[in-house]
Amino acid sequence: MDNSIQESLLRTAAEENGDLKGRIWEESKKIWRVALPSVIARVASFGTIIVTQSFVGHISSLDLAAYASFRPYSSSNSLIYIGMSSATETLCGQAYGAKQYHMMGIFLQRSWLVDLATVTVLLPIFIFATPIFDLLGEKHDIAKSAGRISLWFILYVYSIAFSMTIQMYLQAQQKNMIIAWLSAMQFVVHIPLSWLFVYVLDWGTNGAMAALSISSWLLNRINYAFLFAVVFDSLELWYYAILVLLAGYMKNAEASISAFSICLNVLAWIFMIIVGIMGSATVRVANELGKGDAKATKFSIKVLISTSVMIGLLFCILCLVFGNKLGYLFTNEEEVAQTVSDLSLLLASSVLLSSIYPVLSGVAVGAGLQTKAAIINLVCFYVIGLPIGAVLGYVFLLQVKGIWLGMISGVIVETLALSFMIWRTNWDEEVSITSARLNRWYLESVEENKTTFLHS
Repeated sequence: MDNSIQESLLRTAAEENGDLKGRIWEESKKIWRVALPSVIARVASFGTIIVTQSFVGHISSLDLAAYASFRPYSSSNSLIYIGMSSATETLCGQAYGAKQYHMMGIFLQRSWLVDLATVTVLLPIFIFATPIFDLLGEKHDIAKSAGRISLWFILYVYSIAFSMTIQMYLQAQQKNMIIAWLSAMQFVVHIPLSWLFVYVLDWGTNGAMAALSISSWLLNRINYAFLFAVVFDSLELWYYAILVLLAGYMKNAEASISAFSICLNVLAWIFMIIVGIMGSATVRVANELGKGDAKATKFSIKVLISTSVMIGLLFCILCLVFGNKLGYLFTNEEEVAQTVSDLSLLLASSVLLSSIYPVLSGVAVGAGLQTKAAIINLVCFYVIGLPIGAVLGYVFLLQVKGIWLGMISGVIVETLALSFMIWRTNWDEEVSITSARLNRWYLESVEENKTTFLHS
């Protein structure tokens, strides 16, 4: 081959390689502009749950088991509202991409009404927690303590109904940095507030729960002030709640529930980082589809998944290194801490696996494919993961490890199913669907009404 031709080909390849690096860098900046504030907000907000559990665990092992038993149900209900609010994320994100800005406030108000109605309908779960746990066969002393703690969670879940919809509304416009700083401030305030109520005022577990309620509503009130100044997931959390319930039937139920819940909460806290990227995936996909750019949508998905996997790998390594010390952050009970240590390998595996499927779920939400993603979630966790966990835990006597292995199996199948769904999606067709959806829900703005009137 002629030297000049070779040089030309090499130069072209170098230019394309440089262009690719530039595109990845630009896409990464767009992703992290949305993801970083969301990560900070979610890690800080969920950190208040972790801090509360730590205070409760050092007060009473019984209350720790009770908190561990009910907390997944509280989060499951919270995630129902968040899952329902994902429609806000989809519609606001696509409306923002299509420059239909006035529709975003309309979608936010509708989301508030739906979420508040849902919170109210689900209140009996919180009010009658003790008889519900008794009916499910939980030890009565744990059920009684859980019933007392569950009443404190009512204030918390009502605050979630508002705060998450506001966050999704702002996130769709890439204006959520203020939420990140406010959530971080909430976390900083929550620690001394819990210490004051628990140790200085000696209010015990009630003090820890009161601090959680106050800090959550403090964030909410500031969110409102800022908002008016600037004018699938749920199925999975219910699944975790059932797994904690299954752990309660094991030998030494108190230690099993506590250890299992500690590992789940650590997983969930790390998961908040991935959920932040998931929110960015929703926004990026929704925005690009709203703009009508299928090629940019596909490129964004590749960068999102690569970024999330690298983060998951980092935390997987940290869980392996510090797994034997983890339990002592939450309890002084040697048996509980040792059980947590025994689960550290499975925890690390779950962290890595959980760095993929949430981002794929975010892509599905951004494209308005929540229904398909929810069906996949339902089948993978409830039809596959839960039965496998029960069989391994009780029939093969693997105890808590068996339940966790079942959970991992559900995650693996869901990851494969979502990957296949995203791979098979025709993004050019999704652009057309998005355009039709926005036109269907569209209402004219005040300015457009004036223009129409003047030209009529």
